[in-house]
Amino acid sequence: MMRKVLSIVMASAMTLGLVACGSTATASTTTEAPASSGGLIKVGIINNDPNESGYRTANDADLKAKFTKENGYDVSFAYSLKNDEQIQYAQTFIQDEVDYLLLSAADTAGWDSVLKDAQAAGIKVILFDRTIDADASLYEASIVSDMAKEGQTAVDWLAGQNLSEYNVIHIQGVMGSAAQQGRSGALDTKVAAESNWNIVKQQTAEWNAEKAQQIVQSVIDAGTPFNVIYAENDDMAKGAVAALDAAGISHGVGKDVVVMGFDCNKWALEELLNQNWNYDGQCNPFQASYIDDIIKTLESGGTLSQKTIIMDEKGFDATTITQQDVDTYGI
Repeated sequence: MMRKVLSIVMASAMTLGLVACGSTATASTTTEAPASSGGLIKVGIINNDPNESGYRTANDADLKAKFTKENGYDVSFAYSLKNDEQIQYAQTFIQDEVDYLLLSAADTAGWDSVLKDAQAAGIKVILFDRTIDADASLYEASIVSDMAKEGQTAVDWLAGQNLSEYNVIHIQGVMGSAAQQGRSGALDTKVAAESNWNIVKQQTAEWNAEKAQQIVQSVIDAGTPFNVIYAENDDMAKGAVAALDAAGISHGVGKDVVVMGFDCNKWALEELLNQNWNYDGQCNPFQASYIDDIIKTLESGGTLSQKTIIMDEKGFDATTITQQDVDTYGI
């Protein structure tokens, strides 16, 4: 595949910048630029559906704002929460001879073959948002959240609440995704190690608020005691709270049920500020400028200083969060 001879000029002319993890959706493809634009870097971006959550909406908007014709890119987007569909999109982008394939994988497994095809075609792969189970030689760089750390930070916070007994409704994201594995892993480990930690219900809601509401409602209807909602994203926490409200069960600081979410949507952090929720774990969606910087470095013949960039993230407690935190970190 021919390389772009104008890339060095573009890399010096454009400003380098650095800036600062969903519901089931139907796969779709959107083309943002002509199939062939002389002098532009051709990029195929495979992401989860932008409507799955506030996090994904912010992530998609960040990518679309950066990867434009004005910034030197000929870009196409493809969306799906299904791994096999994402792999098909990757194969299409390879056939289209993109220069770079950007990937936020629906599942950590199953990517070796298509990434080897990309490498054989001279296409550089950059992972964003989520990791995959593939040899590091198959991709150029990875700009991701440490999902295991997100889960551990949340579980450590929960342990610090010193409850006499932890009866947890665990609402999981899409099974097999890096976010689900990381956020589930720490809780599973803690429950296995502590006699006073119990999972009363563990089920995927696939990032969806309505499904989460149904899960919590089923526990309420069964009369099973619980005092913690551990939801692996904010939308599912919202759905869980809707079930609590419908049943007249109090939640939040000093109330009957501890509510935990992830992603730090602004509206979720406001729930913490109002002490209706207890904890929210940050998942930073703003990866586009990091990717842009990496591409420009590679195009100019430079060497990357690091292969993996871990996004800086934290957890927020309802008893200490401030309005400034909401304004600064809410997405």
